Amino acid sequence: MPAVVLRDLDRRPLEQTLTELHTLTEQHGYLVVVCSRATPEPVVRRLHTLRSLLESDRIAVFRPELPPLGIAVLARQLRQLASCDLSPGVLASAGRLLTHYIHAGAVLGSVARLDRVPVGLKAHAKSWVPGSQFAVVAHPEPQLVKVAPGATLKGPEFATWMLVAKGQLQSDWLTGLAKEWTAHALRETPLPAESARWWGTGRLIEFCSYLADLSVLYQLVTSVRQSGCHWCGLDVLGDRCVFCSATPPAHEPPAPRALEQRTPA
Repeated sequence: MPAVVLRDLDRRPLEQTLTELHTLTEQHGYLVVVCSRATPEPVVRRLHTLRSLLESDRIAVFRPELPPLGIAVLARQLRQLASCDLSPGVLASAGRLLTHYIHAGAVLGSVARLDRVPVGLKAHAKSWVPGSQFAVVAHPEPQLVKVAPGATLKGPEFATWMLVAKGQLQSDWLTGLAKEWTAHALRETPLPAESARWWGTGRLIEFCSYLADLSVLYQLVTSVRQSGCHWCGLDVLGDRCVFCSATPPAHEPPAPRALEQRTPA
């Protein structure tokens, strides 16, 4: 399924972006907007403004805690699943499920400006040493090691593919990591535009380990219990609807009955 890039939302006239989003919604019925946490705040505000002006519960905005390359992988997985017999609510909420199976990180030439993963004072000091490199996993569990013989990172416990996007850094360390993580293969792709801002440096190689087989993705999604949203009626995974943001109503337990006073006979 094709993906649409919403370009320059905060720079173009409001009427123009509003028309674009309305047209897309009418053409496809439902929209799942996936964007990085590194997306500039003016763009995010414009996106929510457009959704409010359209008064539409058919637009879901999903901002997972993933680096830019992980975001791109997740968007591709949702595009794959869009060709299957999944309802809009299930497809949109599948994004939250699939993030658990994405391992995303980078090899960095410096961690001095890295604020997405906890960095100790010792690592900060080492980042000023010329030639130092650090391997970082940001999702699903933060990890950081200095690249050296024998250094490794905890990876997935299932077979995956690994995607690599090179910035202004050279390193062969990822080849060994791909073998340790039992990746089927190592593929290369251009570095996302937001990666340098997300990782705090342009001297990086971003990587992402993920499930690529559509049948596996479909089995994962369909094996999860579905429930109907009490507000908009869509079938979703989990308790919160990704389109209208409604959660199941809280049912208060019935008040206990007052004990009847009985008079002795």
